[in-house]
Amino acid sequence: MANFSSSSHIWTFFRTGGIDQVALNSGADLVNLEHLDQKLWVALSCPVKGLEIDEKTLALIDADGDGRIRVPELLAAVKWAAAHLNNPSELLAGFDRLAISSINTSTLGGSVLQASAKQILRSLGKEEGGVLTTADAANTAAIFSASVLNGSGIITPEATEDPDVQTLIKDIITCAGGTASRSGSLGVTAEQVATFFADLTAYSRWVEQSGTKDIAVLGDATAAACSAIKAVRTKVEDYFARCRMAAFDPRAIAALNRSESEYLAIAAKDLKLSAEEVAEFPLARVESSQQLPLLEGVNPAWTAALKNLHETAVTPIFGAEKSSLNAEEWMALNEKFAAYETWLGGKAGSAVEKLGLTRAKEILAANGREALAKLVEKDQALEPEFKAISDVERLARYNRDLRELLHNFVNFADFFARDKLAVFQAGTLFLDSRSCNLCVRVDNPAAHSGLAAMSKAYIAYVECTRPDNEKINIAACFTQGDSDYLFVGRYGIFYDRKGRDWDAKIVKLIDNPISVRQAFWAPYKKVVRFIEEQVAKRAAAADSDATSKLETAALKTADTAAAGKTTAGPAPKPKFEVGTVAALGVGLGAIGTLMGGFVAGFLGLGFFMPVGIIGIILLISGPSMLIAWLKLRQRNLGPILDANGWAINGRVKISVPFGTALTDQAALPKNSVRIMGDPYATKKHPLRTWLLVIVALGLAAVAIRLDSVNRGHYFWQPKPKIIVVEPAPAVVISPAPAK
Repeated sequence: MANFSSSSHIWTFFRTGGIDQVALNSGADLVNLEHLDQKLWVALSCPVKGLEIDEKTLALIDADGDGRIRVPELLAAVKWAAAHLNNPSELLAGFDRLAISSINTSTLGGSVLQASAKQILRSLGKEEGGVLTTADAANTAAIFSASVLNGSGIITPEATEDPDVQTLIKDIITCAGGTASRSGSLGVTAEQVATFFADLTAYSRWVEQSGTKDIAVLGDATAAACSAIKAVRTKVEDYFARCRMAAFDPRAIAALNRSESEYLAIAAKDLKLSAEEVAEFPLARVESSQQLPLLEGVNPAWTAALKNLHETAVTPIFGAEKSSLNAEEWMALNEKFAAYETWLGGKAGSAVEKLGLTRAKEILAANGREALAKLVEKDQALEPEFKAISDVERLARYNRDLRELLHNFVNFADFFARDKLAVFQAGTLFLDSRSCNLCVRVDNPAAHSGLAAMSKAYIAYVECTRPDNEKINIAACFTQGDSDYLFVGRYGIFYDRKGRDWDAKIVKLIDNPISVRQAFWAPYKKVVRFIEEQVAKRAAAADSDATSKLETAALKTADTAAAGKTTAGPAPKPKFEVGTVAALGVGLGAIGTLMGGFVAGFLGLGFFMPVGIIGIILLISGPSMLIAWLKLRQRNLGPILDANGWAINGRVKISVPFGTALTDQAALPKNSVRIMGDPYATKKHPLRTWLLVIVALGLAAVAIRLDSVNRGHYFWQPKPKIIVVEPAPAVVISPAPAK
């Protein structure tokens, strides 16, 4: 492999989701990844569980086994895989096909790796293609079963054609236990072989020691005699101890032989000679003479054991006529077999005792150990080649999965791609005529929601259940539409990445704006909802009041009828009261004044009336839309993944256009035919519509009229009449004549 590593490598970045992300386009990008500033990585760690990548691949990358993949571990995996390929760019293809010719053989490890890959193909009968898949490399049972020696250090009976050696291996497995080989068969290791032969030698020597007269006083019958003595030793010593107490004080004899009440208690039951109560009594009647009978007058529960003692131990030592023992004779009998018991306690090689002394000597005399040593040596010579088979599987897994992990760790190219899903996307939720693609597996919704709420996204926590009672929890982000019909308890269907369907039920909601359009209608919906609630409350109260009055009246009527009396009720109130009419007039006048002023002002806008309408709408919906717009600009994926164990390095924004792509709404297919005739649609009544329009116009006219009256003028002012008044002729007054 050529050396592409360089600290001066030229990187390419693309901007998606509001952040600059590095593009991984070539093998040189992968080799130089260790020189890229980690502040430019989208993520710095991710969990091993809950991702849509083979967990075994992630476990191989997780070198310290802590359940998390960090930057150094991912760099080590990329470096190892790139070093074992002629062209590291093949890692970016993400194909589940590893060509044998693409393995770098310039190093000793690479040559062994390629040889192991060829061995795998030969074992599977696929050497002609020269292409290995991950499933091929992971099929260890088929790979190792094709070879009797596979470098595992375990020799199975099938590893040799010599029947004597095969029998020897089976004997070792019987005594020492077998070890499962890579092929699945039981075999033996070099350590087990050495332990077996050591036990075999020790056992033979131990058995040979028993042949001396000092140990085996009765020859082959010594073991049976020793067993008979050991079976009754405790009870015999108890009997002689009681006899010594009786010799010390005869008054204790009655107590030492058990009381009469104890015999009565046993006699009241179904008597069995082997019962535990009888076995606990002394072997024979306690006397000061200290003689233990062996055949007659003994405890029925111990008759067989004492008879066996007499036949196997007492008769060979003291003679058959000896039918009782005193304390000294009992001690002498034990001393006769003391050496044998000591030898028996120091038994060696008990693991191979089941084979018997004859088979043990036969194995030691043959050359089976040397044959096994040669098989172990041959197997060890194959160890490097077969050990590299695990490395072949590792390379095959990296060749298939590293590309997907890098594009969901170094950058989030898969998440922002329209034709792929990110590794943290668990599947698709269908609910409320929408399909949500941003669904993340969660273990504990309550704990997850605390941090996920910082994402400013509308999140529904959904419990998913399979028919076999398998359960998972997901967090689904709704990024398009509205939340009017999303509530706890609503059901949907979830499809995982394998195509399996789950029953989905909403168990928790994080309420955030979904769209500006939803925010526009939110105030009006709240008003309508408030009015509906108030009307419902008033109707319920009125219904309750009417029901209560009806019940009261019915009770009074029933009481009156029962008493036979006619009670005159209170005088009926007049239908109309002057005060009420006056109050209604004042109220209507005030409403008319308000509406008249509003209508007059609105009509006074003239051509600017549309601007007034827009202003009123903005006054009502503007604040809600502004808050929604601000929150939608802050919506990002980071807190959702951080709550799942990720360490997101940048702000992965979910813009409005991208959110539209993450949640699809129901839409009719192209070129589909739509028949509008709905037989169950609400019927329209044109007369009712026109009546409503006429009433609205009448109310507006009345309001304008009342406003004009209140202002002291009319809305329609009559034209003034112009009266022309001709001036009167001038009157000339003559002066008075002079006197």
